[in-house]
Formats: sequence, structure tokens, C-alpha cells
Amino acid sequence: MSELPQTDEARHAAKMAKKKAARDKIMASKEGEKGLIIVHTGPGKGKSSSGFGMILRCIAHQMPCAVVQFIKGAWETGERTLIEANFADLCQFHAMGEGFTWETQDKARDIEMAQKGWAKAKELILDPEIKFVLLDEINIAMRYDYIDVNEVVQFLKNDKPEMTHVCLTGRNAKEPLIEAADMVTEMTLIKHPFRSGVKGQKGVEF
Repeated sequence: MSELPQTDEARHAAKMAKKKAARDKIMASKEGEKGLIIVHTGPGKGKSSSGFGMILRCIAHQMPCAVVQFIKGAWETGERTLIEANFADLCQFHAMGEGFTWETQDKARDIEMAQKGWAKAKELILDPEIKFVLLDEINIAMRYDYIDVNEVVQFLKNDKPEMTHVCLTGRNAKEPLIEAADMVTEMTLIKHPFRSGVKGQKGVEF
């Protein structure tokens, strides 16, 4: 007697069971943990937002963390307001930049502030109590050579504590950093309202 054809529901269930078995096998082989070097780059929106998303996860898990902002320090951002007002006991927030380089129009001052930001970043990364450090827009500072990308890479490789996570954001991440990172995400720009004459808006851009 021939078997009855499977229903759509039965075919779907069998397919999902096979996928789950394969996924469980993969997950069973993943046992290692390490502090990750994470890079968010590319021309699209969402690099800093994703980094702050991870900061909020750390806060939710009661993991001490820290933020160093290299460019947007002069801005009153929603993330900074929220963290400083409610989670200062779990997350240090250091706004080291004074605006984008074309706003300050003072290269020497920009370099000085970037170097101070990097010094603070190293201090926070080496702190054994801190488990996650977000270096927001540091890639821009490295792009302009205000901070030496090779120095950053060597520090992260040789001095970063084994279980400390570090996330570096900003477009135009340099190749040595990408090569050294454990996780790299490139945000792709498809559409942005700025190109249609819409300014950055509260809650979306800052």
C-alpha cells in the first residue's frame, strides 16, 4: 500500500526538525568564550546604535561597561542622557570629542582630544572590573590618523584582558583593524532621509 502524501504542515514540521537537528549539532560544538574585538563600519546608519544596544545588554546583565565617544562629545545624545541619569553605577560615559573635524576646524585640537580619548580607552579596557568598552566613532579618528591604527591593533591583541569585549564604531575602518577583529559588520546605505533634505531628528539620529 503506497504512503499517503504528506500535508504541507507535515512537510514543514519535518523540514524544521531537520534544521533544528543540524543547528543543535553546530551549537554543541561551540564551547569556547573570549573577549571579542567587534567593528561596526560602513556608510549606513546604525553603527553607534548597535554599539549602544550592546551596552544596554551589558547593563541588563549587571555587567560593568564603559563608553568613550571620540567625535560626538559636544552633542547631547539620548544614549548619554539615559546612561548618565540611570545607569552611572554600571556604565562609565566619557565624551572626549568636541564635534566633527570640519566643525572644530582645529586639527591640533582634534588630535589632542583624540589622543586623550585613546588614553582613557586604554585605561578602561585594562580595568579588570569592566567587561565591555564601546569606542564610539574611533574609526573616524583613525581614518584621519589622529590615532595610529597599528597602535590600537597591537594594544587590543597584546594588552586587552582575555575576557573583555571592545566594540569600535565609525565608517572607513582601516584594514589592519578589520583583519584583527573577531566580528566585523558593514552597514550599507540604501536610502537616507538626509539626501531628501530631512535633518537628523531626535530619537532617530541622536
